[in-house]
Amino acid sequence: MYKGLFHQIVSLLSAPGEAWDKIMERGGARDIQSGFVYPLIGLCGLSEFIGTFIGRDFSSLMFQLALTRCCAVAVALFGGFFLSAYLLNKLGMGWLKRGDAYGKMLVFVGYSMVVTFVLDIISGLVSIDLLHWILQIYTLVVVFEGVRRWLEVPERQQMAFTIVATLVILICPALIEYLFNQLSVILN
Repeated sequence: MYKGLFHQIVSLLSAPGEAWDKIMERGGARDIQSGFVYPLIGLCGLSEFIGTFIGRDFSSLMFQLALTRCCAVAVALFGGFFLSAYLLNKLGMGWLKRGDAYGKMLVFVGYSMVVTFVLDIISGLVSIDLLHWILQIYTLVVVFEGVRRWLEVPERQQMAFTIVATLVILICPALIEYLFNQLSVILN
């Protein structure tokens, strides 16, 4: 399972256009959540958990911090995935004059979040805060290819929809993580 997941990640990052074509051939919706999104969310949480202990002593306070950070990342990515798909589906219905295509939007958002997933896995282990946000720009390329190939947005609307979709896909998880962290501080 993880071998196929790794190949899918490499494909989306190295040749997003070809990867979206393969997704189209397979029908895309097949196991997007359990076969792609959920394992990557798990890996992001695990790397955040492990990364919390790197260079620090193991203590009950550090364990609590590691669990909190792990949960923050997992909740942010999980909620961001579904919130982004919901918002983009509503946007597509209004802006693109399409019917309800929530399942198709889940596939689009799931694969488009690949850059976020990979960077979260890396930044959980190694601190790359500024570089993390700079590299998120590549999400624009993956989203653009998905907009063209998977969503089949008309050419005159492709760039605008790509920019909006990229912002939604990047901001939703970040906003949820921010809110989670703020609530954690208040509740502690």
